[in-house]
Order: sequence, then structure tokens, then C-alpha cells
Amino acid sequence: MSDNARIKPIERATQRTWEDWLKFMDSIDAKNLSHYEIATKLLEELDGKIDNAGWWAQSITVAYEQYIDRRIPGQRSDGTFQTSASKATKLGMQALMDKWVDFAAADQDVTTIVAGEIRVSGTEKRITWRTKAHDGSDIRVTSEPKKNGTASIIVDQIGLQTHELNLEAKSKWAAILERFLENL
Repeated sequence: MSDNARIKPIERATQRTWEDWLKFMDSIDAKNLSHYEIATKLLEELDGKIDNAGWWAQSITVAYEQYIDRRIPGQRSDGTFQTSASKATKLGMQALMDKWVDFAAADQDVTTIVAGEIRVSGTEKRITWRTKAHDGSDIRVTSEPKKNGTASIIVDQIGLQTHELNLEAKSKWAAILERFLENL
């Protein structure tokens, strides 16, 4: 399991080796706990010791569930899958979302995927375009600012039913983002 990309960052952030985390998991009988129960116990263990303890508790839980073959990469605790694709741009956050909204309304691949009402909402931290896909999964396209005044675009498709559909969606969104960036 040393090939799991989550492990090295976990070790750096928590100052514990993966072997130490496995011993901790054994001590709480994690194999017999739900995702929520494992994450809760990890949060109790990490709270006040590191920044973003909740995020790291989730990350360790997912890495452990992959380690014990309870889930595969991209799989969520409910058994569905989530994929994402992202790209940095030279545009600011609002300009990027404005361009995305226009592009998505005209792009045949995007309009073929979209089945639900499109909603756009935002804060000073991010602007998100949301909708449903024909298969019932959720789609979020987010414009997030970077420190230099530019923004990244991030596409998430959440709730895909199989690993194969997840891989297909990842490939499709990567191609859509490439086309989108060509038009900027």
C-alpha cells in the first residue's frame, strides 16, 4: 500500500508513520467500524495537535479504507465514485466563471451531460456552477482564486455508480476543460 499517494502527506502532516497509523487503527478495531466511526476516532486523536484535523482525519480514513480494500481510489464511503479535473488559468475568479457559463451553454458535450437546472452561486472564496447529470450524479464546476489574482477551474462529478463510469467521466471532463482553455 506504499503506492497510495495519500500516505506521504499524511505522514508529513501528522508526524506519524503509516505503520504507526496502522497500529492505531488496530487499537480501535477500525476494520469493524464504519467510515464515520473511524473518522470520528481519528478526529478525537488529532484535534488540537495539527491544523485542519478534520480534513486529515478524513484523509487517513480514506487511505485506511483503501489499504484494507474496503474501497478503491475515487470511491466514496457510500460506494459511488467521484472524479475531478482542474486547470489553472490566467483569468480572475469572476471572469473565469463568466467564461465558463457561456462556454457550457454552447458546448455540445456539456449540454449532453447536463440534465438538471443550472445554479451559480458564490462567495469571495469561490464561485460554483452546479447541476445534475442524466445519470443522477452531481456536477460542480468551481472557480477558485489563486494568490496571484488568477483562478483555477475545478470540475467534480459526484455519485457515479461504477469505477468504469468514473474513468469515463474523468476523461470526458479533462477533454472539455482542454477545449474550454483553448477558447480563453
